[in-house]
Amino acid sequence: MDGQGISMWLPTLGYLVFFILMMYLLIFLPQKRRDKKAKAMLDSMQVGNEVITIGGVSGKIVNIKDDEVTIETGVEKAKINFKKWAIKEVIKPIEN
Repeated sequence: MDGQGISMWLPTLGYLVFFILMMYLLIFLPQKRRDKKAKAMLDSMQVGNEVITIGGVSGKIVNIKDDEVTIETGVEKAKINFKKWAIKEVIKPIEN
């Protein structure tokens, strides 16, 4: 290859590097932030917090064990076990 052949590939290489950098900034970095926020939310769960699962079931936490959460829901106070990853939202009680 001569000098002219290398200079022909530099713009293409530059576009490729730019595209990979933009993918990282627009897709992977925000996803890492969302994952970190979700993990912090799950780690801060406590007995007595209200939760909503990804299936739409809501209830009050009565037990947390390893990777499982037991919630109490409904008028009859039915207890249901869920994996922690199935919790979508934690609603903490307002303290006075």
